[in-house]
Amino acid sequence: MTDTTDYKKYLDPSVIARLSNMELKARMVVEGFIAGLHKSPYHGFSVEFAEHRQYMPGDDLKFIDWKILGKTERYYVKRFEEETNLKTYLLLDISRSMDFKSGGNESLNNMRKGFFKKYFSGESKETIPKSSDLTKLEYSSYLAASLAYLMLLQRDAISLTTYDTEIRSYIPPHSTKANLRLILKELSKIEPVNKTGMAGCLNEIADKVRKRGLVILFSDLFDEQKDVINALKHFRYNKNEVIIFQILDPMEINFLDGSPVTLKDMETNEEMYSQPAAMQKIYRESIQEFIQNYRTECIKNNIEFITLSTAASFDTALLGYLNKRKKLI
Repeated sequence: MTDTTDYKKYLDPSVIARLSNMELKARMVVEGFIAGLHKSPYHGFSVEFAEHRQYMPGDDLKFIDWKILGKTERYYVKRFEEETNLKTYLLLDISRSMDFKSGGNESLNNMRKGFFKKYFSGESKETIPKSSDLTKLEYSSYLAASLAYLMLLQRDAISLTTYDTEIRSYIPPHSTKANLRLILKELSKIEPVNKTGMAGCLNEIADKVRKRGLVILFSDLFDEQKDVINALKHFRYNKNEVIIFQILDPMEINFLDGSPVTLKDMETNEEMYSQPAAMQKIYRESIQEFIQNYRTECIKNNIEFITLSTAASFDTALLGYLNKRKKLI
């Protein structure tokens, strides 16, 4: 992967989706992304030895200083200049609203009325332009896996929390390969089944994250805005840095073109007849207002806010993340 013209093929969501192993997916995205920036995949990640510290359970054995062990019969590991105490908390929304994709064989399987609280799906005779073959949850999972892999390269501790109406899983932060594998294993087996209850879950997580860290949230943010924003402020009150990746499907941004459809709520099965042509203008205005409200409140509270379409390649998200990281270092 020394040719920078080829790296984008590793960032194509449809290519990543066809890989069977989550760790391989994460590695392919990260190495492909880095190859697009440097001739060598890991150029820029080299570190210089700074000092020793006592070995702790979970430390990588390759950093043990065997010479000191021979002299003192005590285990010490080498500490490097880029080694930090930063703890990164990956928060993943696994509610049913995240199980939406407009591309592939289920072009209208699930459809969101963005300016209401309900999530809809239906059928139409019109041909819908193909977008990503990934659901929002799959896209978010691959992005979270890629960032976890990248954080471990930087020797940062990584944690994963999944939630819908309540917290479903929590993996504490550690900077070890074993912890990365736990995170990747958890990401690979997620199945969305419940409604969304973001605010309560985020407040519960914020109470646990007391020491300053980096919080990265992946969600479509389809919940009560005021409550979600107040929950995000909770993280900032505790002095955490916060990055929000709002993941949306292209159809959620642009709505539908074509003939009338029957829309069905994914979470309640409620149905509603709709004429997309009549609704398109007000929908687009409303979804843009919805996104802009989040963006404005995040700016006010010094929170990084990034909206991504599942049709986009992963390098867009990774570049946004790394630009944020530059500001923290």
